[in-house]
Amino acid sequence: MNNHILSHLPYKSSFRFVDNISLLNEDEVMGEYTLRNDAFFYEDHFVGNPVTPGVIITEIMAQIGLVVLGMFLVLKEPRLNFMENDSLFPLLTSTDVSFYKIVLPGQKVTVISKKQYFRFGKLKCYVELLDSSKELVAKGMFSGVIKKINIKND
Repeated sequence: MNNHILSHLPYKSSFRFVDNISLLNEDEVMGEYTLRNDAFFYEDHFVGNPVTPGVIITEIMAQIGLVVLGMFLVLKEPRLNFMENDSLFPLLTSTDVSFYKIVLPGQKVTVISKKQYFRFGKLKCYVELLDSSKELVAKGMFSGVIKKINIKND
């Protein structure tokens, strides 16, 4: 239903951490991602006992909680002059994340993000990441902007 926004994400297979968007409106987004057992970052983190790195958990939270919502907002804001086929580039400007649990390979996580503000092209959100038991894994504040980039084909 809300997965049309996924075509605007600038990530490819091994670094796209969004499987599904189950809720998306001007104030919030909720989406899911299942961590692949064979993901590149498990090979060495940690050998024999793989754990999802905190930076990957942060990236999942940013992609679903900030980038998906940001893309949705800029595409529907006429004064920002973005078109459906523009190349949009998300820039994370700040994060403040607290971690409470580990995430293992194969786990499905849910991200819930609530907009704090969106003005002058900058988005700030309160983001939570929950495990499949709906227990809090991480939470924090994320800020960023979405920029239009011109791609030259030489």
